[in-house]
Amino acid sequence: MVRVGVVLLPQERWSVARDRWRQVEEWGFDHAWSYDHLAWRSLADEPWFATVPLLAAAAAVTERIDLGTFVASPNFRHPVPFAKDVLGLDDVSGGRFLLGLGAGGEGFDARVLGPAPTRGERTRRFEEFVGVLDQLLTQPVTSHAGEFYTADEARMIPVPERRPPFVVAAAGPRTMTLAARLGDGWVTYGPSFGPDEQDDPAAAQEAWWSGLAEVSSQVSAIEASVGRDVPLRRYLSLDGAPIYSLTSTDLVLEGIERAAALGFDDVVVHWPRAEGVYAGSERVLEELASRLPSIRAA
Repeated sequence: MVRVGVVLLPQERWSVARDRWRQVEEWGFDHAWSYDHLAWRSLADEPWFATVPLLAAAAAVTERIDLGTFVASPNFRHPVPFAKDVLGLDDVSGGRFLLGLGAGGEGFDARVLGPAPTRGERTRRFEEFVGVLDQLLTQPVTSHAGEFYTADEARMIPVPERRPPFVVAAAGPRTMTLAARLGDGWVTYGPSFGPDEQDDPAAAQEAWWSGLAEVSSQVSAIEASVGRDVPLRRYLSLDGAPIYSLTSTDLVLEGIERAAALGFDDVVVHWPRAEGVYAGSERVLEELASRLPSIRAA
């Protein structure tokens, strides 16, 4: 059975966004997410709200659906105060919080607090960030002195009865290994594709699926190499593909079927926007919702 989730970008005021979060739950989706950025790509000069209070508010107006960050990174976060945020979100949601984690990109967030790190620094920082978060969320007192972070008897009281699941974004061997060691899930947008591939979207779409199969096999090999007993739960953003998943109902259903065939447990789509990135019709999302019972029965 494939679970299906929806990403809601943090652009709307809560008076509007509240009804959308409730709607995702009422429609029967399994999880709902929001990006964790200070500003994002082509939307950098548009409204953009903070993720932690948004998810806390969403937790307060929903009852069943899992809620998560898609994904939080160390680009502008320190593990000690962020662990407190995670503790709070897990408590407000009644244990429904999913902690999506990523190394962070090279966009606005990477340089807003100072010079952007190199790719190597970003990977090392991410490894340390996830490791320190794991300590903070599993013990009452944590001290740490590393390359990027220091914690001096940082308190985490109460310690969560169950550490919130870490859903780790990984595209290379080092971060895949990190996911296999400390993660509960692995999330991917699939392989990247260049603007020249947009000349033939259908061919680019097939190339993306082929590349995704290779990446998925690589994660399986790394899981085996570290001796992992319980496989990572696998999450796929269908909107990492060249063609937006909610372009049509047929396309998104095909994507879910193909993701399941590759061993993915969960897929994620984005709530359609009126224009620009993820532009589409909310009717397609509603139609997808009506198909969820048959998707689960497959």
